[in-house]
Amino acid sequence: MTEQRKSEQTRARILERGRALVLERGFGGVGLKGILAAADVPKGSFYYYFPSKEAFGCALLEGYVTEYVAALDAIIALPQPAATRMERYFNGALGTEAATMADRCLVVKLAAEIADLSEDMRQILDAGVAQVCTRLSALLREGAEDGSVALQSDPERSGAMLYAQWLGAAIHAKLSRNRLPLEQAMEDTRARFFT
Repeated sequence: MTEQRKSEQTRARILERGRALVLERGFGGVGLKGILAAADVPKGSFYYYFPSKEAFGCALLEGYVTEYVAALDAIIALPQPAATRMERYFNGALGTEAATMADRCLVVKLAAEIADLSEDMRQILDAGVAQVCTRLSALLREGAEDGSVALQSDPERSGAMLYAQWLGAAIHAKLSRNRLPLEQAMEDTRARFFT
């Protein structure tokens, strides 16, 4: 294995293990020492891979947004009615009793924390949310065309508000440690959008 390949794998491991820690404790609650220990990387090596903790946070969020949008795009590409694809996406957010959007989503975990902490990190998350809203709006338009989703007078606004509803439900679920707000968001989504 080349030295460059080994370095890339180590960096990826730092990001992977760091993501788990950040989801558990928040960005401010995780120190470099903890990240390096979780990734089994020698103390003092962090700055070889990232110039700062903020740069680590940016890389973490860029990777997360890329993966999240790719997963959504895979659902959107399915040859099914738009309502079926939307329901599949939101069922993923609803998750299981053990892990819902409230437990796995870095937007839920970090939006309020990093909004005032790092402008670069805030912009990455904001751009990721905008991509998701754009895709939901496209699904709403497709659903109106295929008859599976009620016609929306402003699909862009409706897509953004739909995502905001789910984000709020996820925050509420996290606070209450109860998945009921997400279940209610699913019921409301079906009632308002699906024909």
